[in-house]
Amino acid sequence: MTARMTGIQDDFLSTARAAAALLREEAVAAAWDSASALPGFTVRGLAGHLAYQVLCIAPALTGPEPQEPAVPLLGHYSRVGWIGAAPDADANVRIRQDGEDIAAGGHAGLAARVTTALEHLPAFLAAADADRPVRIPLWGPWSLRLDDLLVTRMMEIAVHNDDLAVSAGVSAPELPERAVDTVVALLTRLARRRHGTSAVLRALARAERAPASIAAF
Repeated sequence: MTARMTGIQDDFLSTARAAAALLREEAVAAAWDSASALPGFTVRGLAGHLAYQVLCIAPALTGPEPQEPAVPLLGHYSRVGWIGAAPDADANVRIRQDGEDIAAGGHAGLAARVTTALEHLPAFLAAADADRPVRIPLWGPWSLRLDDLLVTRMMEIAVHNDDLAVSAGVSAPELPERAVDTVVALLTRLARRRHGTSAVLRALARAERAPASIAAF
């Protein structure tokens, strides 16, 4: 069944398994009620937000197929409300609260939910068309191709794995090289769009002329 998956789907599963292993860490449980390294998030809220990147896939595939045309990958990031928004903006407050709600069952319960979801996801993905439109309810009235959705979730997992690992005082899990290449390519495209090509090139190759930041968002 997995032979029918695309490379993106395989890479997403590997990346999601790394997140699941991190979520099972006892260090995460020990820090559960503490403030995280990500401003405004508790460790439990951050863990819930990380878990959501895995938990959202099956409902997106099993719900009704959206009828609107899928937008391009970067078009998705033109529409989201959280890029450039203040920490107390509605979009960011909602993201933090959703993380808390997802983690409300406690550390063991959340880790078990993600582990169980990953047991079923290979079958869901193998049966799905990579070009199938999918939508996450929190976004708004637009869809993405399945493989583009998985790229966005891989980026979220890669970034928030690091946030959660730092928060719990453990090493961030290693990710597959191909998945890292995909995530870095997406972040680079977003950084170029926000700061321009020269700023990104200087940050990567000319430290003496590098801007203070080329953060993608």
